[in-house]
Formats: sequence, structure tokens, C-alpha cells
Amino acid sequence: MIKQGTWVQIQSVILLPEYRAKGIPEDTSKTPLLLWVKGTLLDEAKLGDIVRIQTITGRIETGTLLDASPAFHHDFGDDVPELREIDQMVRRLVFGGDVQ
Repeated sequence: MIKQGTWVQIQSVILLPEYRAKGIPEDTSKTPLLLWVKGTLLDEAKLGDIVRIQTITGRIETGTLLDASPAFHHDFGDDVPELREIDQMVRRLVFGGDVQ
């Protein structure tokens, strides 16, 4: 069981396929629009249960409990050498001279 007050992530369906906007790509129109949101669990539950959470902004959301204490899994992508060159150019323009 996951205790009340634990930071969790839930998923809920925002729009079923039949209510999706007309004119979107066909493969998109066949899938529901989903929401993933994190917040504090309001009642004790287990993974897969339908639960209520309170988000950091105070909203109450309902959805399927996916994860307890979810971690961040992102980065800023691969190195882009051109961005390092631009960084050095901007530093020289702003600060003058050869900046490292």
C-alpha cells in the first residue's frame, strides 16, 4: 500500500477518441487524449487504483495510480558543437576579449 501524503503520478483520460477534434491526423484521432500529472496522494492506495491527488498548484485530480515517488527521466539531449561556438561568440561580444 502507498500511504496518504506520498508524492505520486497518475494518468487519466481527457478525451475519448470519438470526442477528438476533427481534422487531426487519423492515427491520432483513434487514440484517447491522456493526462499524466504528479501530486500528493489524498488516500492510501495501491498501484492501479483510481485515486485522488492534490497537485502542487492545489488542483484535485483523479486518475489511475501509476507510480509512487516518481523520478525525473530527462536530459538536454546530445551535445551540439555549434551551440558551444555560439556561446563563445556571445561571451566575446558581451564581455570582450577571449573568454573561456
